[in-house]
Amino acid sequence: MRHAGTIRNSVAVALFAAAALHSGETPAAESPVAPEADERLLTLAWGGDLTLGSERGNPPDAGRPLLAAVRGALRRADLAGVNYEGTFGPGGASKCGAGRPDCYAFQAPAKNARTLRRAGVDVVNHANNHAFDYGPVGWRATRDALKRAKVGATGAPGEILTLTRGGLRVAFAGFSTYPWTNAMGDEAAVRALIRRAAGQADIVVAFLHAGAEGADKTRVPRGTEHAFGENRGNSRRFARVAIDAGADLVLGSGPHVLRGLEVYKERLIAYSLGNLGGWKTFSTAGRSALSGLLTVTLDADGRFVRGRLDALRLTPAGVPRRDPARASVKLVRSLTRADFPRSPLLIDGRGRLELLDRKDR
Repeated sequence: MRHAGTIRNSVAVALFAAAALHSGETPAAESPVAPEADERLLTLAWGGDLTLGSERGNPPDAGRPLLAAVRGALRRADLAGVNYEGTFGPGGASKCGAGRPDCYAFQAPAKNARTLRRAGVDVVNHANNHAFDYGPVGWRATRDALKRAKVGATGAPGEILTLTRGGLRVAFAGFSTYPWTNAMGDEAAVRALIRRAAGQADIVVAFLHAGAEGADKTRVPRGTEHAFGENRGNSRRFARVAIDAGADLVLGSGPHVLRGLEVYKERLIAYSLGNLGGWKTFSTAGRSALSGLLTVTLDADGRFVRGRLDALRLTPAGVPRRDPARASVKLVRSLTRADFPRSPLLIDGRGRLELLDRKDR
């Protein structure tokens, strides 16, 4: 992990680790040849908040319509992830109890977890406020359903998930502000976990679930955000701490709306991709209907190479559809310019992402 000054070698799950080249005189014909640069690339797709069922209703066909529009892009990526909002049942008592219309508890049938795998999802972030909607019993049932579906999950304290693609080992760790997650505000713990992940993998991905919620929360503020009486973290600060410690990609969720993108030390930060889908669950009013699927290409050292934002728009029921007008791209371009004017990231009108040449910055 060159940008953090350490060298990576090649999972603890809890609810709570040169040869010197002698350069003597050598005939020119026998001079050692410098090794070629590692040209391996890795593509990762990220789709934001998703739930495949809740007490407000379960989608048809085990939720497959919610991922139909993005299935191709998810499956084409080397690795694909989403923030899974909620639980897979049965099991546990709802945090909402009875008679609380302003409370949201999400639990889908266990079989719906297989829909994630069929659509190409390899890993879910489970560090979020809905992971404990049905308490520890619901949390455990969710992990069991994901395991049966062969979908990885991460986000519990101290937890690192490592997957391998194309000879590259990729470590995932999820962070938020809840006791059943890695604490994004504990900077010493963030650094320690990221460094441990970097010791296990070539590339480290940090999932982030943070930020205030609502159609008017598209900006990434400086400082700590709050919502519904909760501390929702300081997303900017966390992203920098994580990357300085060795993370190569920060993928965010939580505000239920799109937010801007930033490149910091040649590493990409996506603060929020909005809602990927949720059957009659999430608001689809105004900007809340705008969604996107982000595909990022990294080199073998984790540096950002290029990317693409596919524009989506949610139907009133919460099903994503491709948006020919690319309203999501227009919004993310605007937010990126407003919130991160010094970031060397170019987003064109078709949603393609690339770094600006130094002479153009």
